[in-house]
Amino acid sequence: MADAPDLGSVAFGREGSTPSIRITIRNYELGIRNEENFFGGGNFMKWFWLVLAAYIIGSIPVGLILGNLIWKKDLRRFGSRNIGATNAWRVLGRKAGLLVFALDFIKGQLGVLLGMCIIGTPAAMVLGGFVAIIGHVTSIFAGFRGGKGVATGLGVLSILMPKVMAIVFVVWFILVLITRYVSVGSVVAAVLTPILAAVFNVPNAYFAFALAAAVLIVWRHRENIRRLREGRENKI
Repeated sequence: MADAPDLGSVAFGREGSTPSIRITIRNYELGIRNEENFFGGGNFMKWFWLVLAAYIIGSIPVGLILGNLIWKKDLRRFGSRNIGATNAWRVLGRKAGLLVFALDFIKGQLGVLLGMCIIGTPAAMVLGGFVAIIGHVTSIFAGFRGGKGVATGLGVLSILMPKVMAIVFVVWFILVLITRYVSVGSVVAAVLTPILAAVFNVPNAYFAFALAAAVLIVWRHRENIRRLREGRENKI
């Protein structure tokens, strides 16, 4: 009769233990470690510096700075008085609008990259990106006023969910071309983002970001929505 297996060897992975049990134990350990990294990676000071740095980067009022330095115009006094890319396009011209859009886009990317470099978890990347958007719409350098968050939000999406970003951008672009209303494209794109995130079955943290960013951007466009209803919204 064959000898009974050594239970101690099986449990602790010594010679003679079955590979399937060793793999199961290893996977369990990795699962716990991944959960710890996702929810608790980094100490308090790392999270603090992440939030502070992401907010400051997001707060850089690109449109305001470029408008004053290059075009000698304060965007807060012209057009919609918004310092984002759309008002820069209307007041300063196409090149200025595209430049402001690109730089605001990069601010969102930098927020995500800060989370990746400082802490390195999906939650940190999401937080860094979302705080960068908060900084953009409530800039400490512009009296806690700012843009609508669309360009910066797209920058965040470009790293977290590039497929979602690509679809959302195409939808936004087509709607702006057809309607000539940037606000229509922006609101529809914002609402579409969490829907696409669910369709692509992204991680929970990414879906939470998509939902929170959509709510924020739609809320920032509340005056535009009111003007659209009244037929007073400005076309591009």
